[in-house]
Amino acid sequence: MVKENSISIIGVPMDLGASRRGVDMGPSALRIAQVGERLRALGYSVSDQGNLSVRVRDVLPHGEANAKAHYLEEIVEVLTTLKNTVYECTKGGHRPLILGGDHSIAMGTVAGLSKAFQDKKQKLGLIWFDAHGDINTPDTTLSGNIHGMPVAHILGMGHKQLLGIADSLPMIDPSKVCLIGLRDLDPGERTLIKKTGVKAFTMREIDERGMRDVVLESIRTASDGTAGFHVSFDVDGVDPSFAPGVGTPVTGGITYREAHLAMELIADSTKMTSMEVTEVNPILDVSNQTANLAVEMVLSAFGKRIL
Repeated sequence: MVKENSISIIGVPMDLGASRRGVDMGPSALRIAQVGERLRALGYSVSDQGNLSVRVRDVLPHGEANAKAHYLEEIVEVLTTLKNTVYECTKGGHRPLILGGDHSIAMGTVAGLSKAFQDKKQKLGLIWFDAHGDINTPDTTLSGNIHGMPVAHILGMGHKQLLGIADSLPMIDPSKVCLIGLRDLDPGERTLIKKTGVKAFTMREIDERGMRDVVLESIRTASDGTAGFHVSFDVDGVDPSFAPGVGTPVTGGITYREAHLAMELIADSTKMTSMEVTEVNPILDVSNQTANLAVEMVLSAFGKRIL
């Protein structure tokens, strides 16, 4: 049974899925921004489980030997541990809050969540905030960076070792997946988005329809026939004028208030089962501005209100 008031924080200090260094310090930046203390101030019981162990990139000389999936072996190792940690946390009735780390961690997070919900014969939805589709496979990738591949593997497409993390595939039914804030897609990603049938909301749709309509439709989609949905929040979904500390910034993104509104609507739905925040890069940040913004998003998603 879920203890609605109980949150378990899990840090994943990994930058192996990205080309630019620094997101391995993301969990520390989010803790410096007092994510745990501020959630406790909202009335939550918060347990911080610390960081998972991640091998140091500088001593992995052959990490890029696989040109289509850099640091594959090391990433699979971390994701397997993360899956098991999230599974035990969820099985114990706690709501996981995962602090990244690059966005490849989502494969481990969702693998653990889906296993826990499948144990109860329940389904899970997914709402994914990102400037990028993250739906490449090793066959379509232009970079070989695994942080551009988690959505594809969650949907059951990609490298057998990454797919092997999950107990069953797809980890989440594509009809229950919504991507919000897209504005930078590779050619292969456009094809896969259309092929899989996931709901993909670009910045144009947000401009035309407004964030409220987009998020409410996403909540309906991800909640339909499920026990709730996981929120995966890549801070580069927010415009870099508000979130400069990211490795792959793309102009023209979600505004500060649009991001808050999205999280507030998610909190109002009471359907969020878990959350992760990824791609905070303190090396590229200004006075921890991006980590502070990310923590504000977490607080709104967990129910902080203006009035």
